[in-house]
Amino acid sequence: PLEKRYTGVQLEAVDEVILSLSDTSPDEGLIDDLPVEDKAVEQLAEGLLSHYLPDLQRSKQALQELTQNQVVLLDTLEQEISKFKECHSMLDINALFTEAKHYHAKLVNIRKEMLMLHEKTSKLKKRALKLQQKRQKEELEREQQREKEFEREKQLTARPAKRT
Repeated sequence: PLEKRYTGVQLEAVDEVILSLSDTSPDEGLIDDLPVEDKAVEQLAEGLLSHYLPDLQRSKQALQELTQNQVVLLDTLEQEISKFKECHSMLDINALFTEAKHYHAKLVNIRKEMLMLHEKTSKLKKRALKLQQKRQKEELEREQQREKEFEREKQLTARPAKRT
């Protein structure tokens, strides 16, 4: 696979660098110790670029796609959150309507009780009025009876006879 990507000159330059590095000890591997040709550096740089650039460009494109997908996901997530909030507010509204129905039923029951109490009080007032009228009538009858008895006693009381 290396031979397909690099020219023969590039491969030779890479081999030279590798051989020169393998001959030296780890302490001697400093860049100052290497004899470097400008052409070799240029070829190595081109080889390095030609080797890594396509992968880097693909990675860059993949990152851009991921970024775009993240933006789409964030927008979708925000929409779902707003739908959830709307749904939650609908649940609150439903709870309010349920509570309103409950209190409406209570009010209807209170109204029924008030009407029933009104009917009972009306009946009690009528009964009280009838009883009062009956009592007054009885009292009037008693008074009339007393007057009759008083008159009768008056008539029955002995009167001195008139002298003629």
